[in-house]
Amino acid sequence: MSISNVEIEAIVKKIVSEMNGGSQNASSPAKTGYEIPVGISNRHIHLTQEHLEILFGKGYTLTHLKDLSQPGQYACKETLTIVGPSMRSIEGVRVLGPLRRASQVEISVTDSYVLKVKPPVRESGKLQGSAPITIIGPKGIVQLSEGCIIANRHIHMSPDDAAHFGVKDGDYIDVDATTGTKRTRWFDVQVRVHKDFRLEMHVDTDDANAVGFKNGSTVVPVK
Repeated sequence: MSISNVEIEAIVKKIVSEMNGGSQNASSPAKTGYEIPVGISNRHIHLTQEHLEILFGKGYTLTHLKDLSQPGQYACKETLTIVGPSMRSIEGVRVLGPLRRASQVEISVTDSYVLKVKPPVRESGKLQGSAPITIIGPKGIVQLSEGCIIANRHIHMSPDDAAHFGVKDGDYIDVDATTGTKRTRWFDVQVRVHKDFRLEMHVDTDDANAVGFKNGSTVVPVK
C-alpha cells in the first residue's frame, strides 16, 4: 500500500510534536510564573573616590556609558588594566558606577588562571581576606592588599518578588538552568532582597558559557 506525501507529512509532524512534548517546543519550556531572568556579569571594577582620582587624576568623574539592569547601576566608558602577583595582566576591564566605599575587582575563575591569583568566591562587598590585585590607570596605580573576588551566584529580588517565591534576604536556594544548551542545576544561590532591586539572577561568564546562556535566559527555583 502506497502512502501519499500528505500522509507522510502528517506522520512526521505527529512524531516531532510528541518528541517535543506536544505543541511545546523543547527549547522553550512552558512558562510557570517562576522564571527568573539571568544577567551575565563580565569582569569589572568598582572604585572609591580616592582610587578614582589616583587612577585618572584629581577631580575626575566617571563617564556614564549605559544603565545596567539594576536601578542606579551603570557601566562607564572608563576601562583599566588589572595585574596579578605574577605580573600577568588583563587590559580593558570595565569600571562600573556609582562609586563605592571600597574598591573591588570581580573576575571569573578563567581570569584567575590568566592572572595567577586565587580570589575567593564571595558576596559583593565581603572583601576581608580576599585576594590582592593591582589596578593600573592612565594617571596612576592602585595596589589593593585585598579586594579581588569571584562573585557568588545570586538573585536580586524586590520584597514583592521574595514574597512570590517564598524566600527572604540571605536565603540560599537551588535553581534549574534549563533554557541553555546544556541543562544543569546550580546549588546555593544567594537571595538578595531590597526595595530597589529588579528580579534577576547574576552569573559570571564562566557559568553562562558552561550552560550556553545569554542575557535574558531564565532559571527556575527548585521546590
